[in-house]
Amino acid sequence: VAVGHPFDTIKTKMQAEPGFNNGMVKSFQQVWNSQGVKGLYKGSLGPILGSGLYRSTQFAVFEALYTKWDNQFMKKEIPYTFGLQNRVVLAGFAASTARALIECPIEYAKVCRQTGQNWNFNQIFKGFHWQWVRTSGVMVWYFCAIDSIRRNHPEVFSSPSGQFLASSTVATLGFWIVWPTEVLKNQVQAGTKIKGKTSAISTMDRLNDLMKNHGGIRGLYRGILPGTYRSFFANGFSIVVMIWAQKQATALGFRG
Repeated sequence: VAVGHPFDTIKTKMQAEPGFNNGMVKSFQQVWNSQGVKGLYKGSLGPILGSGLYRSTQFAVFEALYTKWDNQFMKKEIPYTFGLQNRVVLAGFAASTARALIECPIEYAKVCRQTGQNWNFNQIFKGFHWQWVRTSGVMVWYFCAIDSIRRNHPEVFSSPSGQFLASSTVATLGFWIVWPTEVLKNQVQAGTKIKGKTSAISTMDRLNDLMKNHGGIRGLYRGILPGTYRSFFANGFSIVVMIWAQKQATALGFRG
């Protein structure tokens, strides 16, 4: 959160708040000139309090199911995947679902605050369907890719720099793959309006608006530059700190 939230704020504003259509640098200047550092960290309280919970939950669920599913079918390797097992994919989906259930209320509140709105407790699962699709796409890819690297190139994780680059690169590629769902999620959670549309806004309405009024295919990838910076730094530092903390916990006798 400390290293990634300012980029996340700019990304969200570019995706879901009117008046932020001029690129990352100008959007950053708009926030800095009007609100300073405080504006860049607006909405960070939820992720600070909650990201540790949903991130630890996803890894705990994945590891528990990966270990439990120690049978012939689950350990069967999927053809043409360099040894990827069924249990990695299925545990990844389960872990993603567990994360999305905790993450959605946090993301909803964060997006509302980043776009200058108050959030409503009765709507904390607003946009959950897009939250689940986005999180599952990123995290299943992440678990599968990291599993493949660990099995085929274990030396990558022998140094902090290798850990940083592996986690940040894999996570960022995952976000690129599902980026349109990130845009749609943030628009739904922010309640972004569409000009000339007064009734309920459907997914097709949003897709048509992004394509027609925001640069065609580019409209589906709004905010991808600050989003890339956020993903690269946040996920890179997270894995390095997590592995360091695990080593310290082991040295102190907390991990048997």
